[in-house]
Amino acid sequence: MIDACGLARTFTTGHGTVEAVRGVDLSVAPGEIVGFLGPNGAGKSTTLRMLTTLLAPTAGRARVAGHDLRADPAGVRRDIGYVAQGGGTDPSVPVGEELDLQARLHGVPDRARRVAELCGRLELAGLESRPSGSLSGGQRRRLDLALGLLHRPPLVFLDEPTSGLDPQSRGNLWDHVRAMRAEDGTTVFLTTHYLEEADALCDRLLIIDRGAIVAEGTPADLKRRVAGDVVTLELADAAGTARARAALAGHAGVREAAVAGRTVRLRVGDGERELAGLVRALDAAGAGLVSLNLSRPTLDDVFLTVTGRSLRDAA
Repeated sequence: MIDACGLARTFTTGHGTVEAVRGVDLSVAPGEIVGFLGPNGAGKSTTLRMLTTLLAPTAGRARVAGHDLRADPAGVRRDIGYVAQGGGTDPSVPVGEELDLQARLHGVPDRARRVAELCGRLELAGLESRPSGSLSGGQRRRLDLALGLLHRPPLVFLDEPTSGLDPQSRGNLWDHVRAMRAEDGTTVFLTTHYLEEADALCDRLLIIDRGAIVAEGTPADLKRRVAGDVVTLELADAAGTARARAALAGHAGVREAAVAGRTVRLRVGDGERELAGLVRALDAAGAGLVSLNLSRPTLDDVFLTVTGRSLRDAA
């Protein structure tokens, strides 16, 4: 659904040339929900603007929804939906009017039925006569989503779709995004600063930093591959801690170890696979293991590992 190779964009400023995006390669398969993460200034918004034809690439090529980005930008716009972070509604215009206008602009043949269908699916039924400015934050975002889906695009771009929403409204919108894929087979490409959103919604993640993709994979794969799992051991006494440290030195699978009092923290590649071997080594050394805890890394751990920054701080 998206296939980009060497996509780049430079800007000329009073201080010289700025490489905002430096040769991005990415692909998105039909039916995927892909998250695009990156700190401010990483090139995330510039890449999104290029893929949606709002900004011409300086170099590289891309096919989006079956159309060449450079040769057929009108075809791209016809077959994608785009929900901007700030929305695009006039606060004084009623909901039904906004939807009908969008349907007419896209030439939707059965626009009255399509508007009614989306209002029902996105919990906007009964709000058609209300000005969009009078809606709650969650209702406005569902209206933005409806506007992006009216012409039945196979690919939808969502830019920070739940920014500023309360947790309940955010979870509600997640359900609607999942339904888009489940019921219509819609491919979704979204940017977000909410790590729990990326973890809960996305089949695959792309992390961009300083204009280049620095990591990609499923949330689980990234957490395991980039950050590793953490095994925390509590030993009976200082002697046991020393024996444990000696027994685990050079142990295959242990990436690093840190000792604090009677506690040893190990970072391992695959905690579930390594646990049995670790316990056997500690038992053989007579380390006196009191407790053991396995914890999974978070996406923020991944982000910190590959960019040197926490996404929460970068946001």
